[in-house]
Amino acid sequence: MVKTSIREHLTDAVIIIAGCAIYALGLVIFLEPNNIAPGGVSGIALIINFIFPSASVGVLIIVLNIPLFLAGWKFEGKPFLFKSLFGTVISSIMIDLFTGIFTYTDDSLLAAIYGGLLIGVGLGLVFTRGATTGGSDIIGRLLKVKFPYLSMGRLILFADIIVVTMAAIVFGHFNYALYALIALSICSVVLDKVLYGVDTAKVAYIISSRPEEVFERIDTELERGATYLNGEGAHSGRPTKVILTAIKLQQIAELKQIVRDVDPESFVIISDAHEVLGYGFRAHHEKQL
Repeated sequence: MVKTSIREHLTDAVIIIAGCAIYALGLVIFLEPNNIAPGGVSGIALIINFIFPSASVGVLIIVLNIPLFLAGWKFEGKPFLFKSLFGTVISSIMIDLFTGIFTYTDDSLLAAIYGGLLIGVGLGLVFTRGATTGGSDIIGRLLKVKFPYLSMGRLILFADIIVVTMAAIVFGHFNYALYALIALSICSVVLDKVLYGVDTAKVAYIISSRPEEVFERIDTELERGATYLNGEGAHSGRPTKVILTAIKLQQIAELKQIVRDVDPESFVIISDAHEVLGYGFRAHHEKQL
């Protein structure tokens, strides 16, 4: 039991360090040399420093992070606090370590694209171990408690967009803000892919007068389970069965064909599934982000 715990802690540490290194490379090699602000607490600190030049950016970052860490401790517990402190320290060290090594490109668009990609991968790895690198990462985790149906990538994107917009207004550099939005959008998508996987799934709701036949073909041809939801026609007042099923992205066309063959008059709704856990999809984990 003790050995397992030590192994888990070592695994956490290694993955967090790797994630911080990738995050730092994206920031130092691509974004910073091209004046593309990453948003978050660093962006807020730069805004305050611009208004009050005597205020140290480093000190401001620490001061702004203190209430976020305390809030994270309250809502997420000590493991989150310790891992996030570790992630924040390691990411800061990595940024200082990599600063000045080289600039890959002076093309702002390429920098925004690949900087956002690397930062998304790095943050995704850090988040998979229940840690953050401070700043808007913690804000995202806290917002996740309030809005569990939104993904981490989107929550962090919302927080960073506000900061980047404020920076554009204060600094008057709107082009850099637009590049920053590109980087943040890519980071958000990549972060979600790392956290939730690339095996995109869909949820289908099927209202048919022949639900048993539709389900039988879904079961045999798509090898997917389904659930009957009891519904009632708003106009007719008649009871009806609504088929709920989760399918892979590549099975959508086949599902539509099945429904069309069985009941051309059926009503079908297909929507994105944020995450699907269980048989045929991803396995359950102890804690989901």
